[in-house]
Amino acid sequence: MKKYLLFLFSLFLMSCSSDNLSEQKSLESKIVVEGWIEEGDYANVLLSSSIPVTDVIDSTNVLNHVIRSAKITISDGTNSEVLRVKNDKNRVPPFVYFGSTLMGEAGKEYSIKIEYLNRVVEAVTSIPKSVTLKSAEYIKKNPTDTTGYVFVKFDDPIAEKNYYQIATKIDGEEPIFVPSFYGNLDDKNFESASISVQINRGVILFPKTKFTPYFADGDLIHVKLRTQNKDALDFWNSWQNEIVNAKNPIYPSNTSLKSNIKGGIGIWAGYGQSTILIKTPPKK
Repeated sequence: MKKYLLFLFSLFLMSCSSDNLSEQKSLESKIVVEGWIEEGDYANVLLSSSIPVTDVIDSTNVLNHVIRSAKITISDGTNSEVLRVKNDKNRVPPFVYFGSTLMGEAGKEYSIKIEYLNRVVEAVTSIPKSVTLKSAEYIKKNPTDTTGYVFVKFDDPIAEKNYYQIATKIDGEEPIFVPSFYGNLDDKNFESASISVQINRGVILFPKTKFTPYFADGDLIHVKLRTQNKDALDFWNSWQNEIVNAKNPIYPSNTSLKSNIKGGIGIWAGYGQSTILIKTPPKK
């Protein structure tokens, strides 16, 4: 069974410059959060402690830093829910905190409170209104090619300020939606309300096969258009910049990633969402 590490888990291996290794080693490890709640779905949270930059990075060491015994409470100001944790063997790490009663609604604000040992970590987000994907197509440069890219189209609401993220998931290969490389968009950069953009596969860690930025014949591709808030856009852009600058998603090159987590590091984000399924030609 193919296993993947959601790339965010290891992005926080250091929270300061690699020029300060001795200082970093003396710092207490931080709680790393990747949490999200989408419109029409329930909360999901991955929780870990940061890994010192001098440590060996492999799936075994990653598992040693997973936090499985925290109390995580989600609230919309009126109703609240304590998340449960499950073992998902399709993931590395295989532990996910999940909700089942508090469903995400556009326009609502959601807080998260994480209690672990003597620490409390908190954040607040809201879910923007969803924007519908008009189409998503798998297109090759040449008909004889066995690989191609995905092109998406949607209309950006003129009277609204929107930030977007495009993510994909290959059925049977990826258990999660992976943010596309250069798939974080600010509508201030759009020249018109009709948007057409090419997307590339996002970066993941510990893939079973060699990473490629394109899609292939035989793939069943889920394409998701997320609306997100400015803090989520800033977080994902800072993550992407580290990938570009360092050529390595594990070690940030010279700066900490953006975060909206009080008492920890990471992201708690609300997303609007619209999804389309693409069936590519059979593999030859």
